[in-house]
Amino acid sequence: MGSASPKESRFGRFFHTSSVMCFETEACTCNRSLASVLLGFSKNTYYRFMQNPHINWLRFTILLAEKIINEHLKDLTSDQRADCFVFDDSLYSRTGYKKTELAAKVFDHVSMTYKKGFRMMTMGWTDGSSFVPIASSLLSSKNDQNVIGTTKKIDKRTIAAKRRIMAQSKGTDVVIQLLDQALKAGLTAKYVMFDTWFSNPHQIVQISQRGLNVIAMVKKSSKITYEFEGKRMNVKQILNVCKKRRGRSRYLLSVPVKVGDPAKDGAQIDARIVCVRNRSNRKDWIALICTDMTIDENEIIRIYDKRWDIEVFFKTCKSFLKLSTEYHGLSYDALTAHTAFVFLRYMFMSVEKRDDGTIGELFSTLSQVLSTILGNFILKYGPNREMAPGESS
Repeated sequence: MGSASPKESRFGRFFHTSSVMCFETEACTCNRSLASVLLGFSKNTYYRFMQNPHINWLRFTILLAEKIINEHLKDLTSDQRADCFVFDDSLYSRTGYKKTELAAKVFDHVSMTYKKGFRMMTMGWTDGSSFVPIASSLLSSKNDQNVIGTTKKIDKRTIAAKRRIMAQSKGTDVVIQLLDQALKAGLTAKYVMFDTWFSNPHQIVQISQRGLNVIAMVKKSSKITYEFEGKRMNVKQILNVCKKRRGRSRYLLSVPVKVGDPAKDGAQIDARIVCVRNRSNRKDWIALICTDMTIDENEIIRIYDKRWDIEVFFKTCKSFLKLSTEYHGLSYDALTAHTAFVFLRYMFMSVEKRDDGTIGELFSTLSQVLSTILGNFILKYGPNREMAPGESS
């Protein structure tokens, strides 16, 4: 597997011996404090490294993900298997840290309340077997009144300033920025997926203009309309005027629509809306939209199931990789660096997980042997085994 070029992420100018040691320490000492590790440098060196405003951590994670995906994982993925870019955000909590730079009151759509911290906008790649985080941005608030943390005046030509400008941009705009940088680095996928928070006609048209198909969940909003049979309707109206499928069908409705307004969005594209019963509430329904008109409804539903991989990623990062709890600094640059290192650890895990399944017959044979050994062990030493004559319990 290749390595991301230090020069391309502006790492090279600061890549001296102490920086390498800091990098290795942060990447490989999850769940361990600095005091428990034998360091060849002081803690001040470590903190200066984390707060360095010149390192482009966004570029670094994108380049590393490109190497892992294109040179390692894609060779293990069938051409018939749909790989996808997935976008979602998750709360990066900073409760109790009022002086954290750019920390804001952000809306948490899980608890449906405002909390202190950031929205960690994340882009990932999945083929249904492996998930690789590609890039992220800790989003503050575009409204200065909601920003409760400190702000710094920085030269707008620098990486640090561009990072902060992105932090106070709209989430939908950041999605396009991250996607453009990933495509420029050489990453590709058949589909782009996201949930209702980023699903609007303008966003779908923008992504389609970049040569990518979209599969997303549709908002049940009266303000978002699609062209259906020559009329502008929202998704609820479309469902009401169409005949639903009866019985135990996997989906209720499938109709072709046109997305976007040429005057507002610059183009209008063909898409298909598929209405599906809600698993958690059979009386409710959800709607999916797909711009690939060549695949059927069952394939749309199957591919969208892969979006759940990013939810597993968020849970793993917060529960096991110490996202937002390991580093307690107040610098926005340092928090960005910490997030990049958490992504790096997850990349290691994805590669390690996929490696075991790539050794073919040897993997199958080892699995069978281990199962046999485990079975014999249980029979011999298990609690329900029969006692040998003269053997005491």
